[in-house]
Amino acid sequence: MIRHVVFFKFKPAVTEDEIKRLEEGLGALPRLIAEIKGYEFGRDVVRSERAYDFALISTFDNMESLGRYISHEEHRKVLKLVGEICDSVKSVDFEI
Repeated sequence: MIRHVVFFKFKPAVTEDEIKRLEEGLGALPRLIAEIKGYEFGRDVVRSERAYDFALISTFDNMESLGRYISHEEHRKVLKLVGEICDSVKSVDFEI
């Protein structure tokens, strides 16, 4: 199995409505993309200087299913919003 972990750093001017749109978009993906086996996301609560603002942790059967998720049309729609509201996005993918 593959664990896909993503960290998001929002732009300084990001609005609450934009963050809610991101949460709604991400929240819809497990119903739309069959390859997703596990899916959690949320806002940072500690708010330390070194912390990112938001994180996503998802699980896939293998690299092929992760690839189908990444290229899926519905995922790409969410990525468009991510590009608009984030200064930085980092990810790590590892086997579990």
